Amino acid sequence: MTFTISGTQPEASISGNSLSELVSQAQELLLQIRQHPQFKGLRFDCDVALGDVKQYFNYLEWAVNADLEVSKFEGFTE
Repeated sequence: MTFTISGTQPEASISGNSLSELVSQAQELLLQIRQHPQFKGLRFDCDVALGDVKQYFNYLEWAVNADLEVSKFEGFTE
C-alpha cells in the first residue's frame, strides 16, 4: 500500500521512507498547519491540542533515534 501527502507541493510517496523521515515530514506538516491562515481563524474545541501532537512526534523522534521498540508505544498496536 502506498500513502501520499498532498499539499501545495507535489505529492510525495511515503511508502519507502524510514520512520525517522516520516516523523520529520509529520512535524513539518504540523508547522505548516499551525501557520496556515485558515487554521489560525478556526475556533474549535477538542481534547488534543496541536502542541500535544507536536510533543508526541518529538517523543517518537527521540525514540526512533534511540532505537527503542516503537511498536510498544501507545497508538502503535498491530
